[in-house]
Amino acid sequence: MELVKHTGGCHCGAVRFEVLNSPDLYVFHCNCSICDKKQFHHFIVPGSNFKLLQGSDNITTYTFNTHVAKQTFCKTCGVQSFNVPRSNPDGYGIAPHCLDPGTVRSVTVENFDGIVWEETMKSHKTIRDMSKQVKDTN
Repeated sequence: MELVKHTGGCHCGAVRFEVLNSPDLYVFHCNCSICDKKQFHHFIVPGSNFKLLQGSDNITTYTFNTHVAKQTFCKTCGVQSFNVPRSNPDGYGIAPHCLDPGTVRSVTVENFDGIVWEETMKSHKTIRDMSKQVKDTN
């Protein structure tokens, strides 16, 4: 898979990150209680493909229910540009709308039924593997 370096961050610029991923994003539109309220769409990357460039002191974290997912957001502007998803606690969920322009070639969106999270996870064929390391084939 072709990997490119995407950069991004929150609205005020206090939080900045870079992430290695395909230029063709595979984004989840989840309807669980938190994603639905925030309209948080995300693509999943391995933890090793994510690097926080600045703002660690400006990030706060919210958890609920199982406390596996870490909902992180900027203390200044309130924007959530990434999280640690419950489905992939070894990776990151990246908000595509928080990426800087110029590196995304295409976006494919899959609806994920987070209202029945456990059932959806059991039947989903690939989501758990999305946080596993992928080698660049270029």
